[in-house]
Amino acid sequence: MNNATLFAIGAYFALMLAIGVYAWRKSTSDSSEYLLSGRSLGPAVTALAAGASDMSGWLMLGLPGALYASGLVESWIAIGLFIGAWANWLVVAPRLRAQTESYGNALTIPEYLGNRFEDQSHRLRLVASLVIVIFFAIYSASGLVAGGKLFQTAFGFDYQAGLWITATVVVAYVVLGGFLAVSLTDFVQGCIMMVALIVVPAAAVLGLPETSSVRATLDAIDPGMTSLLGGTTALAIVSAAAWGLGYFGQPHIIVRFMAIRSVKDIPTARRIGMSWMGISLLGAIAVGLVGRAFAESNGIAVADPETIFILLGETLFHPLIFGFLLSAILAAVMSTISAQLLVTGSSLTEDFYRLFIHRAASEGEIVTVGRLSVVGVAAIAMLLAQDPEGSVLKLVSHAWAGFGAAFGPLILFALTWRRMTLAGALAGMITGAAVVMIWIQFGWDSSLYELLPGFIAAALAILVVSLVTKPPQAETRAHG
Repeated sequence: MNNATLFAIGAYFALMLAIGVYAWRKSTSDSSEYLLSGRSLGPAVTALAAGASDMSGWLMLGLPGALYASGLVESWIAIGLFIGAWANWLVVAPRLRAQTESYGNALTIPEYLGNRFEDQSHRLRLVASLVIVIFFAIYSASGLVAGGKLFQTAFGFDYQAGLWITATVVVAYVVLGGFLAVSLTDFVQGCIMMVALIVVPAAAVLGLPETSSVRATLDAIDPGMTSLLGGTTALAIVSAAAWGLGYFGQPHIIVRFMAIRSVKDIPTARRIGMSWMGISLLGAIAVGLVGRAFAESNGIAVADPETIFILLGETLFHPLIFGFLLSAILAAVMSTISAQLLVTGSSLTEDFYRLFIHRAASEGEIVTVGRLSVVGVAAIAMLLAQDPEGSVLKLVSHAWAGFGAAFGPLILFALTWRRMTLAGALAGMITGAAVVMIWIQFGWDSSLYELLPGFIAAALAILVVSLVTKPPQAETRAHG
């Protein structure tokens, strides 16, 4: 590995750690600051933090790999995600920001749900916390797999060494700086990712032989590669687009809405966030398609389609620039892992430790427990990430579906339907998670993405159970 490339990667790691130290000195004095940055984020940081924590390694590795292998038809995932993210900003963001503050200044999603439904038994908070820990362990593992693959492919490192490097740097700045560190690093990482996804496909187009074009090369491979409808079915399109339903239930994304300084800032954040997302998704699609044309035209063998971004960067750019491009992949991976680790640690701290073990814990003790929880969840994710053959996109798809089905309908109804009950909330969460796991277990996800049946089943469970049970007394009050 060229020294210039290593220097660029080292500079990136140093920047992330420096941000962690800055956040540690500025915003970790109590649980509100450590877990939610005192609800003080501006619209630009909120927007890019939500976007970067959303996209993860699948944006740089999984999605381009799918496009490389199957063609433009895989773009339905991106289309569904874009629509889902827009609806999430429009429907969930302003209501969640207002209601989490009005319902007891809740610092976590489970705490908000418990306050919202006056759950004196804490069953809802406990179940919600368990779902978060289980699915985020899987989700975080997918990010570590992406990091391990990156170091193995680009640096020639052992896969295990790649896992340890990725996990160590992420855990360090999350433990140090909490929510502010995660948000500021996500902002920087989001900028890096977007620039890389513009530069790489543009350079690949310029690197094609003069007699070749992207479309002609792809059509020669398979005419269906350049069609949104080529070689697929209506069910497959619906299944791919259904990814967008998952946005409403992703704790690591929607918690960013809770931290923005004012509801009035949300429209600005939405415009920034959706612009960033549109550019980044188009760039990832272009990396996959242009990368396939580039590899075919130049006779380059690609053993793993999910590494096409890395191959293009190494082939087309100076080692120093290549180091910057590798940092973009690390940014995608680390931004999501950090958000997931913090949300999981927050839930273990606020929804388990403070609730069931030490109610009178001091603010300093809570911050310490939060940091230890982050380390513990990272260790579990490391164990789950031991298989280097694991598909990044497949791991992400299962975790995304689990959250989307368990929390998506629950959050939407909780924010918009006052007749919803505690029993309905529990029924919806459990039903959504169970249907997703059953769908995967029986292999039905190969024909229909498990999120769609899980989301529908959860919504129906909430509606039916809420209508046959008595609503909580708190719902007689008007909340936004």
